[in-house]
Amino acid sequence: MKLLPYSAVDHQVAHQFLVEEAHLLDTHQYEAWFQLLTDDVTYTMPVRVTAVKAVDEASVRTMHHFSENRYALRKRVERFATRHAWAEDPQSRTRHHVTNVRTFETDDPDALVVESALFLFRSRGDRNEPDMLSAGRTDHLRKTGAGLLLASRLIETEESVLRTQNLAVFL
Repeated sequence: MKLLPYSAVDHQVAHQFLVEEAHLLDTHQYEAWFQLLTDDVTYTMPVRVTAVKAVDEASVRTMHHFSENRYALRKRVERFATRHAWAEDPQSRTRHHVTNVRTFETDDPDALVVESALFLFRSRGDRNEPDMLSAGRTDHLRKTGAGLLLASRLIETEESVLRTQNLAVFL
């Protein structure tokens, strides 16, 4: 993979994709967000394991906070539109801060790999402390006639133990 310069058109388009996606999630436009996904999308967040230097962390990743495909993501979006999304009642107020965007060419001219840093601020109700989550994301974006679509997302949090009551929001 070759790192694209920040002035490259593909980098600018990929960066804009991430910013617009964050806006859709923060404004609860889940149907519009869902339209940004490919039919074969994968959306995963492995549990981080704190390992000694002699152990490759990737080799001990056997559990995920979630590992979803389009069907599972569709069900989550549909549930948000009902009164049965109890983990989101009251609804979270979120702000996705997407930074440190790096875009890479691949062997496929219709695909990009995009790394970004995510800081999520989430507030629910009046009594709970807000949640803050820091993560790195690796996205595979696919160029289509309708623009870029998300083909896969790997989310790697900085913490092994998440300090949130639930993980009902999209990252």
